[in-house]
Amino acid sequence: MKIDVFNHIVTPRYREARLKLASPKMRLQDQERVMPALFDLDARFRAMDGAGDGYVQIINTANPPVELIAGPADALELSRIANDEMAELVARYPDRFVGAAACVPMNDIDAAIGELDRAIEQLGFRSVQLYTDIQGRPLDDPAVAPIFDRAAALDVPVLLHPVRGPNRPDYPSEDASQFDSWRVIGWLYDTVSAMTRLIFSGVFDRHPDIKIVTHHLGGFAPYASERIREGYDKWLKAAQARDEQVPVAEHPYDYFHRFYADTITIGSVPALRCGLDFFGTDRVMFATDMPFDTQGGRKYVEVALRAMREIDLPAADKAAIFEHNARRVFRLP
Repeated sequence: MKIDVFNHIVTPRYREARLKLASPKMRLQDQERVMPALFDLDARFRAMDGAGDGYVQIINTANPPVELIAGPADALELSRIANDEMAELVARYPDRFVGAAACVPMNDIDAAIGELDRAIEQLGFRSVQLYTDIQGRPLDDPAVAPIFDRAAALDVPVLLHPVRGPNRPDYPSEDASQFDSWRVIGWLYDTVSAMTRLIFSGVFDRHPDIKIVTHHLGGFAPYASERIREGYDKWLKAAQARDEQVPVAEHPYDYFHRFYADTITIGSVPALRCGLDFFGTDRVMFATDMPFDTQGGRKYVEVALRAMREIDLPAADKAAIFEHNARRVFRLP
């Protein structure tokens, strides 16, 4: 079996509801034109069929997060609609969808926790999707801690997705990002930045077994491994010299290896090798980011599978990445 743990879907009632609430500047209609498999089940199934037998998905919603679309009350309603529809899909197509990640309204943390509880305990969801910031607020904001505490208590993984948009400039002198840099480069930065802030929030000290799955194989963290180690060697020495209290119990570098990651490198085998060496094969799970490509979802599935074929790994390690790690982390039957 090949379990795709990070891909995206927009269900019919959720699609209509978010179109009514979203600002026209979000251009959500553009997604429908270029990514039919995001909305159309038949198109999605055709793309999935190209992966061969045994390919299944754990589904979740697509950018933008509900808290960027609407105020707290409407964001909660959007979340409930999306979760109800994803639960229906999992029940109706168990040979296609083996689970779903809860959508929660992070502009109301209490409501987010309540919807997470409902999704896990009533709908049978297997995880929750959060973003690398919440309307510009970092994830070490103390107000955000309760959602991670609740995910740890429920023993469900947190899928961490980048959220930077084109409105964030690349340079202080500009008003917006240029040349799609916000997505192509910025999402990798945002992933590592969020990982860093989560580390210093103490979440791993409070919950040593919490499962946080980073999108795009941890951004550039694997490539920057030694820079991270060396940089925090210097940071710790400087803090000690100033007699400052360090907010974490271990070397910051060690916590980066506590995260999990997916295999999404857009087919790059060297990048996949780098990520596997950094996280270890027991913390990496197969994913495709379907259908955010230019070929109706087929390309990302194809290149993800090809990279797994081409990388030099023992068969047991490939089986762990394709299936067994996901079964353990998402507690799949």
